[in-house]
Amino acid sequence: MHELLQFFIRNSKWFVFAIYVVLSCMLLFTFNPYQHHVWLTSAGQVVGAVYGVSNNVTSYFNLRENNEDLNRRNVTLQNEVLALREQLQTLREKYTDSTDVMPMAHHFDFIVGHVVNNSVMRPYNYVTVNKGSDDGVAPEMGVIDQNGVVGIVNVVSPHYCRVISLLNPHFRLSCKIKGDESFGSMVWDGKDPRFAVLEELPRHTVYHKGDTIVTSGYSAVFPPGLPVGVVEGNNASENDNFFSLKVRLLSDFTTLNNVQIVRNNNMEELRRLDAENEKTEGNDNDLGGK
Repeated sequence: MHELLQFFIRNSKWFVFAIYVVLSCMLLFTFNPYQHHVWLTSAGQVVGAVYGVSNNVTSYFNLRENNEDLNRRNVTLQNEVLALREQLQTLREKYTDSTDVMPMAHHFDFIVGHVVNNSVMRPYNYVTVNKGSDDGVAPEMGVIDQNGVVGIVNVVSPHYCRVISLLNPHFRLSCKIKGDESFGSMVWDGKDPRFAVLEELPRHTVYHKGDTIVTSGYSAVFPPGLPVGVVEGNNASENDNFFSLKVRLLSDFTTLNNVQIVRNNNMEELRRLDAENEKTEGNDNDLGGK
């Protein structure tokens, strides 16, 4: 305490000077309109700059949370789109005789996940997502992002899953040109991660550069009409009955971040039906051989 008092005594003149300066500034900026305006303007600029820096820092650290929120909103919108497609199909069946209707897709829903590992330059590429069996993920579920199809789940642990990327020749996806019922098989040729090849299209298929390629719906993995890519041009591989198209993929696999895992709630029923069909075909073959 004695040393503190000695400190104030030794520096008393500086404390008195500081007090006079503060009082002078208060009197100057309070009772002089011009100086008061300058003070408010300068103070506002400083405070605004501080708030701006603070907001930028806060926004940076909230980017992941904001992206996940946007992804959840996107899932909600996709569910609404699927519900509208179901209603549209019902109305078309009720009021028209047209068979050109959208397949029912109301039994699909989505699980939001985050990519924790990804490869794009290997011959066979995979994606790891931070959702697993504890979150309802199972093998043979489709994976998409906000732009298009990403791949299909093949290995699942309690908290993670491994996805066969579309940039993997082992993955083939049934697709068609939007507005045309002819379908083919999308596969990566192992060259450029931006492009894939839509093979086995019938020769009579009409297409134009820039046409959108979408999922055909002829599988239990993806709903129909999900975007995959756009037509770049005719591929070199052709024969008398079929031809191929070069397709620019809509998903940027080099920047994958948030994804959505597509869950078909009727998958088990479809598997049981397939098993019954195989059993029936086996019995028919046995009868034919007798």
